[in-house]
Formats: sequence, C-alpha cells, structure tokens
Amino acid sequence: MSLSFERTQSVAIIGGGPGGYEAALGAAQLGAEVTVIERAGIGGSAVITDVVPSKTLIATADAAVAISQAGDLGVQLFARGGEGKPLKPEIAINLVAVNKRLLSLARQQSDDMRASLVEAGVRLISGFGRLDSDNAVVVSTGPNGTDFDRVEADTLIVSVGASPRELPSAKPDGQRILTWTQLYDMTSLPEHLIVVGSGVTGAEFASAYMNLGSKVTLISSRDQVLPGEDRDAATVLEKVFKRGGMTVLSKSRADTVVRDGDGVLVTLSDGRTVEGSHCLMAVGSIPNTAGIGLEAAGVQMTESGHIQVNRVARTSVPNIYAAGDCTTFVPLASVASMQGRTAVFHALGDVVIPLERRRITSNIFTAPEIATIGWSEQDIVDGLIDGVVHKLPLAANPRAKMMGTKDGFVKLIARQGSGTVIGGVIVGPRASDLIYPIAIAVDRRLTVDQLSRVFAAYPSLSGSITDAARAMHIVDRANEDG
Repeated sequence: MSLSFERTQSVAIIGGGPGGYEAALGAAQLGAEVTVIERAGIGGSAVITDVVPSKTLIATADAAVAISQAGDLGVQLFARGGEGKPLKPEIAINLVAVNKRLLSLARQQSDDMRASLVEAGVRLISGFGRLDSDNAVVVSTGPNGTDFDRVEADTLIVSVGASPRELPSAKPDGQRILTWTQLYDMTSLPEHLIVVGSGVTGAEFASAYMNLGSKVTLISSRDQVLPGEDRDAATVLEKVFKRGGMTVLSKSRADTVVRDGDGVLVTLSDGRTVEGSHCLMAVGSIPNTAGIGLEAAGVQMTESGHIQVNRVARTSVPNIYAAGDCTTFVPLASVASMQGRTAVFHALGDVVIPLERRRITSNIFTAPEIATIGWSEQDIVDGLIDGVVHKLPLAANPRAKMMGTKDGFVKLIARQGSGTVIGGVIVGPRASDLIYPIAIAVDRRLTVDQLSRVFAAYPSLSGSITDAARAMHIVDRANEDG
C-alpha cells in the first residue's frame, strides 16, 4: 500500500549499496519516482568487494576447521595407499577456486539486487553522481566522464560508502601489501600473512587465513584484540588465536611496511621487524564523500569527511539525507539498510522510528563469532548505567558438548531492580543468529523473567540464553507471603 501524495514525489539516490538499495525499495513501495546512481554495481562495495566476499571466505575457513576437527567427533578421513596401508589425508585449499566462487557469489547477489530494483520500477543510472544543488544530481556517465545526465528530485539521499584507509608509509601495491579489497586476486594462500590492525576487519581476516592454513601475525596497537569490544569476548578470541598458532603482537604499532624481495618487511615503532610473505592493512576506512558537492550544497561534515546525520538520517539540509559508512552513524551494512529505509519513510511522511545505537546488533565473523547488543558490562563498571551481569560458558551447554564446542559464552545484562534486559554478548558458533532473541528482548524492553519463560528447544545453544535469564530471576518480595 502506497501513501497518497498531491503529486508524485521524486527521490534521487547516489550510491546503490545497502543504504541506497533499501532506500530505493522503500521509496518505490511508497509510490515515489526513484532514481539510483551507482558507478560500481548495485550492492556497492559491501556486496562486491567487502561484506559478501569476506564472509564467503570465512564460510570456507569454517568448513576447513570443521573437517580438521571432525576426528574429535569420531569422523575420520581415510585413504588407502598403493600397498593397502592407510594414509593420512591433508586438507588442501584451492584459493583460486575459493576466490572465483566468492566473487561469483558477490556478483550474483549484486545482480539479484539489481533485478529487485528494476522490478520495483526504480530507474538505474550507471555513473558517478555529485550534488549540483540541494535538489539536483549531475551524473558523469561516459567512459571518460564526458557524458552527463541531470536528475532533479524532491529528496536526495547520499549513500556512497567508504574505502580502505591507506597510509603513506605502507602503500598497498595489490601484490604483497594489500587492502581487504585486493585479497581476492591472490592465487595461493599466503605463506605468512601479517595483519596490521586488530579491529573487526583485521581480526576477521586473521581468523580466516589462520583457519585456511596460513601462518598469521596480528599486529595490534592496543592491549587486546578488538579494542572497544567486550573484554571477555576479546580474551576468548585471543586465546583461540594463540592456540591456533597465530602470533599476536599487542601494544605494537607498525611504522612502515615495504616490499622485501618476494615478501614484506614490517618495521614496528620500537624498532622490531616482522618478515612475511604478504601484509594486509586493516587500519580503518575513509568515507567516499570528497568531490561530490556536499559542502557546496550546505551539508555539514566532520573533519574526517563523514556526513553529519541525525537519528532519522537527515543532514543539515532538510531535503538531503545520508546513509551508511559515509555518515557519522554506526558503520554496519545492516545499519545502512535501516538508515536508508528510515530516510525515505521520514522524507515521504510515513511512520518512522528514530534509530537508537543501543538497539543495534553487531557481529564479528571470527571463529568463534562475537555478537553484541545494547549496553555493555564496561558501561556498568564506568557507572553509566545501574545493571547486573550474568555469564554462562557454552562448554556447559549440552548441544555445545555434542558439537565439540569448547570456547564461548552467553552474557546477559539487565537493569538492577527491574530486571529489564538492556544488553547481551554471545561468543560461539553462529552467534550472529543466536543474538536475535536477546535483540528482541532489548528492543521490546522484556525482563529476564519474561525472556526465561520463552521455550527453547532442548538441546540447543539458545538454551543457554534462557538458562542465563533464569539465573537472573527477580524475586517479588512484595508477594512472597501472598
């Protein structure tokens, strides 16, 4: 059902990534005339060079681990040699086939998204878009930027994403010194991959390539991997990394990265050096906002180039909105999608719920995965909120024992007194799926007692969520004698 307008509203969107894609579908659903300008392909870097390919690579690494650890469950690989003697097979990773598959899946996902937009009646323009005013976009469509198109619209949405940050002292060459968009050109596993940066991107790729069979050294400038994340979760992950043979250099900063013959040489700020075959630079990203006319249109920006937006994704210019990694909001594909829909709902007069950071679920696709929602235990320690925490190790969960899962936990965070669920952390297999019931509890302001009354299948990993909630039971002292 579409809204009724006195005249048809028009929406122009620069960028067809998750934010632009969802904005386009939402606007079309409400009956607007929608145009999307995208230069790389629908889905943007998130689908083509970032989220989809990286998580596909991680899925392959997870499969390799499952095979290598199957012996613990009594499943053994067997091959008979020429003399009838048993051989011990080795797991081999065909990186060419892996990369071909993941890039194919990324392109397929992009094609599927494009088909959805076409079916919804969205006009698609391939080219580089920039704001010409607060109600028009100029698009360079020719191969050399010589052909132009002009799109006028009532509402403009900027969703141009971000690109890997590059350091002058560690310039990527696409062969040995790489950004995360360049990893998929490798034809064989790195003999020794040095990862600079222990944030989400660095930790995910370090985990994946370690599990694929590469020697990995992770250089972290902080005292723990995943700085800013739950400390217990980071501790578990670092333990898993070291047990798997990874070298983790904490409180170490890479000053320079240079080619050294057929390898790389990383020099740390304290003078130490690390030699490897390849180096992945995972030192953050920069928004793709330069040269697209934002300042001239009056859009407020930060010094880093991010677009200032409010909780409905609106910029300082009333009819210009922005979504995704180019904004000052949380840089997640899921957030970009929600920002895109929120923007068009607000612009076109539909019901809209402003975004809240504490209700955003995030996941780190390491092995084990780490999923979080809401207030953290550190927030309680810092006195930002009065809460209680309960943590259950997954090793005590019967389904985890059946699966051979030894690492991980479920942590619930609730308000002191009322028992309202305000946060949670899950470390374990498929944490990205397991966090969902906790996210619902946070969003719907359920208490631990209400959460504990929901039936979980037995045996299941989700049973640890109800177990944690039951352990936090709030006794109603007022009715004890009733």
